[in-house]
Amino acid sequence: MYSNKENVNILTTLLVAHGIRHAVVCPGSRNAPITHNLNECPDITCYPVTDERSAGFYALGMSQALKQPVVVCVTSGTALLNLAPAVAEAYYQHIPLVVISADRPPQWIDQLDGQTLPQSDALGRFVKKAVSLPEPHDEEERWYCNRLVNETLIIGNAPVHINVPITEPLFEFSVPELPIERKIERIPADISAATLSYVTRMFLQAKRPMLVSGQPMNPLLDEAVYLIGDNPDYVPDFVLYIGGSIVSKRVKRFLRKAKETWVVNETGEVTDTFMNLTHVVQGDGVAVADHIRFTLVMEPHPFVQQWDALLEKIRQQTLAYEPGYSQMAAVKYFEANVGEAAIHYANSSVIRLANSIAQHPIWCNRGVNGIEGSLSTAAGFSVVSEARVFCVIGDLSFFYDQNALWNQNLRQNFRILLLNNGCGGIFNMLPGLEKSPARDSIVAAEHHTSAEGICRQNDIVYLRADGPHDLHRAIDTLLYKEGDRPVLLEVFTTADEDEQVLKDYYKSLKL
Repeated sequence: MYSNKENVNILTTLLVAHGIRHAVVCPGSRNAPITHNLNECPDITCYPVTDERSAGFYALGMSQALKQPVVVCVTSGTALLNLAPAVAEAYYQHIPLVVISADRPPQWIDQLDGQTLPQSDALGRFVKKAVSLPEPHDEEERWYCNRLVNETLIIGNAPVHINVPITEPLFEFSVPELPIERKIERIPADISAATLSYVTRMFLQAKRPMLVSGQPMNPLLDEAVYLIGDNPDYVPDFVLYIGGSIVSKRVKRFLRKAKETWVVNETGEVTDTFMNLTHVVQGDGVAVADHIRFTLVMEPHPFVQQWDALLEKIRQQTLAYEPGYSQMAAVKYFEANVGEAAIHYANSSVIRLANSIAQHPIWCNRGVNGIEGSLSTAAGFSVVSEARVFCVIGDLSFFYDQNALWNQNLRQNFRILLLNNGCGGIFNMLPGLEKSPARDSIVAAEHHTSAEGICRQNDIVYLRADGPHDLHRAIDTLLYKEGDRPVLLEVFTTADEDEQVLKDYYKSLKL
């Protein structure tokens, strides 16, 4: 039996009609009619997550894994505001989150009624569309409700928000079947063969073309720019930019020397990262990049070959470099042995290590680059994936998002490599900040916290490594341990060790 709230039933029917099969649901009374329907509907699987901040990132990770829209449903009031960081990240990653918030009747807004605030536009420009459904009383209002839901759900590659005011009484579940509803569809336009040919021709005609892929992997590009410095022989005149953000500030400064950039993205948005944008191509960037790579096999370009040779030389130097005990040593051994898996890296130091060491696609929340939600995103990814899913994460990111482990969804395929140097170690790498007495205790949030208790309370298998003598053995256990629960390995280093190893690594590189 379903809720007797007509707007909730229209919404449920259309979620199924638009192919939505997964929903992260948060507790609450006002959203109980919605969560009841989602749980009752045989076509939708519900994943309960108590902390709304974590729930938003769970849904984001699930959408990444599924390449489909995922619902995150919250109750009224400030519960919705807790989704803002995840929604902002989804907006810049073009992830199709469907935020559903229950609401109080509009006449009670600003009247000091509990859990009541203006919700219809609470997520601002971080959603592509926001609607507030009427509670229908006649056929015209039913048509309007249907239309609003359809208008929202046909938007792809972006978060949307459906606000659902619900009057009391809330808990009557007396409707035997969902209504049959009109579905409105959108037919997407694909990038044409002519466009592919034109972009490829412009790339090959350039004297110094460069294909750059963002979000977030640019393996060894930072090291290459570090080595070439101001050498004009390596500066491109034509950059074809595919994907999202680039981690390295040094790389971005370098690419701003190019004559022009063409961006390829699915939304057609202007993203002038290098301050020299001349063309925006709306389409699948991966398809464009694959076509250009295939063409380069048949028609090698000397400038591309020059860059390939440089990157290969740096790759060999990186492989030969043996870091002392540090976070870098942990990531290098992990990457050398992990094999087939979906690997998420958190922001800050660890994603920079990945750009030096990882040689495969990875996941990272580089939409707005916050540290919050990295663990929840990876955890959400794992609950809908049959692959092994790893999250490599620093201590501040982990402890901030520890509620990612506080739910009943996790399975044995989820593994966490926690790199704990007792602070935000990246702040040791910022020249000039060492002059501030506030650096360690306040800016870098120095601490003496361990994840052992968190693992115990959430039934997570806990491992630790304290030095070079047990690092490899502990990582092997993380990789290969059998069981029915997630596993976490906490690797303890010091910020000074990590800083020195990174400095030695860059000093070891030679042209």
